[in-house]
Amino acid sequence: MSDLLASDLITPDAGENPLLSQPSVSILKAAPLTRLSLRLRNQSVKDAGDAFGAALPVTPLGSSVSDKRAALWMGPDEWTLLAPEEELSAVFDAIEAKLSGQPHSLVDVSDRSEAIIVSGEKAEWLLRTGIFIDFSLDAFPVGTVTRTIFHKAPVLVWRTGDDTFVIEAWVSFMDYVSGLLMQSAQELEAA
Repeated sequence: MSDLLASDLITPDAGENPLLSQPSVSILKAAPLTRLSLRLRNQSVKDAGDAFGAALPVTPLGSSVSDKRAALWMGPDEWTLLAPEEELSAVFDAIEAKLSGQPHSLVDVSDRSEAIIVSGEKAEWLLRTGIFIDFSLDAFPVGTVTRTIFHKAPVLVWRTGDDTFVIEAWVSFMDYVSGLLMQSAQELEAA
């Protein structure tokens, strides 16, 4: 398990059974999180990171993790911020207070998306069944995050360990995404 997952931010949902459990790959539903979409200008990046509790990455495809906080780079002026579900109000209010008077947009999108954790020695193979990205460690190292398309569904892919990925999709797409991953895994098991 990676250091990023050991931060206890992205954890399996204890109330859910594994979606898939094979010797070479597993899919687990992640526990609910606070998810915030933040857009702001460059001069506000440090203030926002200080208020959030994790620096906002400024490198494309980057992420930053601290104790129970993750900031994911989505674009030159856009981040997804992750925190424990019960800390929504505290995190939101702290960022709003710190950025008071500075142009920004902070939106709670916690109910919009869900996450699954895909892990195991065949995790890369499984993701490549619907995403045309090189997921090798050299090309997509631990900490890398990107938005892309899985078959026809928009997803966020974040590598949190050598063989572990967090896949986020809108709630309305998650059954489609997880269903196709499970179907592809059946082919892997049959091989």
